[in-house]
Amino acid sequence: MSWRIDPVVAEILGKGRAGAGISGDEALVLLYLDLNSRENYALMESADHLSRACFGAKGELHFHIGLNVEPCPMDCSFCSLTRQAGIFTDKIEFSLDEILAWARQGEAEGADALNLMTTGTFSFSRLLEIGRRLKREVGVPLVANARDINHAEGEQLLDAGFVGFYHAIRLGEGRDTPFDPARRLQTIRVLHDVGLRWMNCVEPVGPEHTAAEIVDLMLLARREKATYSGIMRRINFPGSPKEPLGMISERRMAQMVAVSRLVMGDTVRAHCTHEPHSLSLTAGANLLFPEVGSSPRDGMADTGRGRGRSLSRCAAMLREMEWRPELPSNCFRQAALENGAAPTAEARR
Repeated sequence: MSWRIDPVVAEILGKGRAGAGISGDEALVLLYLDLNSRENYALMESADHLSRACFGAKGELHFHIGLNVEPCPMDCSFCSLTRQAGIFTDKIEFSLDEILAWARQGEAEGADALNLMTTGTFSFSRLLEIGRRLKREVGVPLVANARDINHAEGEQLLDAGFVGFYHAIRLGEGRDTPFDPARRLQTIRVLHDVGLRWMNCVEPVGPEHTAAEIVDLMLLARREKATYSGIMRRINFPGSPKEPLGMISERRMAQMVAVSRLVMGDTVRAHCTHEPHSLSLTAGANLLFPEVGSSPRDGMADTGRGRGRSLSRCAAMLREMEWRPELPSNCFRQAALENGAAPTAEARR
């Protein structure tokens, strides 16, 4: 029995495995691979090899803290925090004491970053206030996940202690959301201009999205120089308008994670998968997001009591796949020092 794989696929994987990046047409070939094929398992191995060569053994833990819940008027069709979803009817803003407690927990349990997420109408000045307080209280790099910003607001985020900003042009942007993709791209370029690291994921992937539109966003992440990229699948909350469309499996997501990893080549500092699961950690991913506070994938106000995975569970998942979360971050440690923040807990040990 021959164990050879298709020579066209083998050539693409050889190029990707070396970190050179692959083209859009090559990525499409890989996204159409049968999940049961030898070629698909060779794809996952190639992406895993590349990540372990580029990132060492480091497994990243970026702790998501959702700061507020509200019936958001932006009404993105995939989000549980919207007015149209009808899940949340009151505005809830987690107290500074709660946020500080979560941040200290993150520091104590080895988080590499604190990702502060807000809904579209959350007060920007309040986000800055929280950032300034956290910068004084904890030594973990801060990442904002908020609305589109301009240059002046980017400078304010830097002054408040943030070193990064998560932002994505989502699949279906302008169709499933009220946002202009061009404005989202403008924010990404603002981040580079002011010196905030751009964090990205191709999201929220569902079965209805074509391979071509998924690959377009993978290529955008490379072209616009994301610090990390990866794949996040859409999670259908109860009553979601996307519920009839179903969801992609973790196995299909792992394939996409691997393709995205080969697209990014040697240009990134980490590669993510969300929600956390083990299979993608053998397909090029090394970054997980534990979660507390609000989440657009949950019907609980505090996802730490719902879908969100804990820091300890995510760290254990990384270790089971032979990634080491205790090592210094590839993404943020130097950026934090450059911006005057205290060293991370790991750096102090």
